[in-house]
Amino acid sequence: MTQHTSYSHARGFTLIELIITVTIVALLAGAAVPLAELAVKRTREQELQTALRQIREGIDAYKRAWDDKKIARSANESGYPKSLDQLVNGVPDITTANKTQIYFMRRIPRDPTYPDPAIPAVATWGKRSYASPPENPSEGADVFDVYSLSADVALNGVPYREW
Repeated sequence: MTQHTSYSHARGFTLIELIITVTIVALLAGAAVPLAELAVKRTREQELQTALRQIREGIDAYKRAWDDKKIARSANESGYPKSLDQLVNGVPDITTANKTQIYFMRRIPRDPTYPDPAIPAVATWGKRSYASPPENPSEGADVFDVYSLSADVALNGVPYREW
């Protein structure tokens, strides 16, 4: 009697199995890219909201100090800072004997939607003066509000410029 020895052969992938695997990986990667782009845009929008809030709070704090007569006033002023730099550099507190500086912000955040990182943070914002209308903001003698200079539209359909 002869005895048959069975040899176990290692079986490799067929061409069809490799094509199906590559196709599935490509589909998963294709789905991940838009989700990653969406996450990046959402993060940038959150940074923009935070930066706008910080600057606006600094402007409002300056106005409160002006209303409280802690800042030198004149009749033809609106009570808003003349520039964003005043929020960081501070102004003298006229209610103290040694006129210590009042600071409203540590630094001006940059607009995260602004394309050129070499531009100073202050120059990345559009500035609206107290005298300009909201539908057509323009710079003037003071800074009443700030807005993004980006022409992009947010995920909610509102242009960044209108935030």
